[in-house]
Amino acid sequence: MLLKHILFVLGPYAILLSILLARKAPQRKTTKPISHGWGNRLRILIVGATGRTGRELVGQALEQGHQVTALVRKPKKMKLEHPNLRVMKGNALDYDSVESAMRGQSAVLCALGTKRFYPNRVLSNGTGNILRAMKACNVPRLVCESSLGLGNSVGRLGLLFTFLVVPLILPFIFYDKVRQEKLIEESDTDWVIVRPAVLTNAPARGKYRHGRNVGNYLCTNRIARADVADFMLKQLTDDEYIGSAVNVAW
Repeated sequence: MLLKHILFVLGPYAILLSILLARKAPQRKTTKPISHGWGNRLRILIVGATGRTGRELVGQALEQGHQVTALVRKPKKMKLEHPNLRVMKGNALDYDSVESAMRGQSAVLCALGTKRFYPNRVLSNGTGNILRAMKACNVPRLVCESSLGLGNSVGRLGLLFTFLVVPLILPFIFYDKVRQEKLIEESDTDWVIVRPAVLTNAPARGKYRHGRNVGNYLCTNRIARADVADFMLKQLTDDEYIGSAVNVAW
């Protein structure tokens, strides 16, 4: 009987939350293929570089020969050392530190995360500072990690996440992701929003699906952070998804 009452309340709440998280797909803007003249060695700022996806981004970017600037709150957490890696102490919520790290960059990879499960604006405020600094420093491209289950991908995390995990554990984080995506969509940058399925620490497979219809309304799809990082780095020199949000999963 108790379970019946819980489901009676949780179901409508989950549906209402999904409606709040849903948004129309952004209108793809016309862009010049600026990345085609960059070559294969870029100057990249990575925000959220000590997070689990961020560490994959840093390692793979260095392997590909890029010059990487990692903006981190605690430099000691960046265990990797490399001649092409510059670690700068700073916080995405502090505009001055973001602008200082932004100078001279070709592009930005954003893998901001938060463990604040209460109402907060960490992702949206941090991304707002990134966008302001990009405009001030004339940095054209942003590739930002978001999540399946937002915008026009609502429901594609599967029933478990749509009706239990997101409503009970992640509602405030996901709602701030909506604000984050909206800021990016309204910016003048050449942006790509990457929406991965449920993230794992498994080894990269090197093969994954990407596109608007990736995800499953019933079952939960997954993908390794290493594969997400691989896809995000490819967006630096590929204009296919500029001005759009793309889903990624195994």
